[in-house]
Amino acid sequence: MRKRFEMGAVVLPLLGIGLVLLVWTIVSQTVAPDLPSPLRTWHESRPYIVRPFFKDGEMNQGIGRFAILSLVRVAKGFLLAIVLGTPLGFLLGLSRAFYRAFDPIIQILRPISPLAWLPLGLIIFQRSEPAAVFTIALCAMWPTVINTAVGVRNINPDYWNVGRVLRLSPWKMLRKIIIPASMPYVFTGYRLSLGIAWLVIVASEMLTGAPGVGGFLWQEYNSLVYSHILLSIVTIGLIGFALDRLMGLAERRFQTV
Repeated sequence: MRKRFEMGAVVLPLLGIGLVLLVWTIVSQTVAPDLPSPLRTWHESRPYIVRPFFKDGEMNQGIGRFAILSLVRVAKGFLLAIVLGTPLGFLLGLSRAFYRAFDPIIQILRPISPLAWLPLGLIIFQRSEPAAVFTIALCAMWPTVINTAVGVRNINPDYWNVGRVLRLSPWKMLRKIIIPASMPYVFTGYRLSLGIAWLVIVASEMLTGAPGVGGFLWQEYNSLVYSHILLSIVTIGLIGFALDRLMGLAERRFQTV
């Protein structure tokens, strides 16, 4: 039974990938002749894949080097997002007055597109790099804020009663009860925030022309090199998948400690 499950875990994803490649090939040969087939995409993108870290100029680099540049920006923005969002979420969950004062503001700011925040970041910082980090942090922090607040509000009342019976100080109550009990919600927020951060960096690089996966995609679109656009899209998807899995592993590891 277990062997059958392990085979299914390998074979079924391969079948799914094969089906996607087949549909892609058919579409490129019938509906959209300008769309490169998987084989053509591989041949034209091969130098960027087999030499992923070469550099012949700012916008002529291997796909691995572009990915690293994007990931560094994402890491900066994501860390800033959780540093700001985590305490804000705890405050929203613990203080009803704070929640009533700031929840309307959060609900107004939360749906604003990164395409709106980026120009503001460029006005404030006058450079694309800090503007991109600013945009990532603002767009990515809201899942952390909301999930942390929900986690605090959903703590079992018995835990609060135990803290009161033991006469724990506010600091010990936070450290011993509130933070551990709300961690599953907090990590869910982190996971969602990381996904949004990766989405935002692509849009930011496309608009600013900064070197990275998004900047490379936009450059190749303007140059009408469609196979490199597809290479960028596949790279974005694979990295997003890897980031989500890594965050899931970190969550499980933390919960078992």
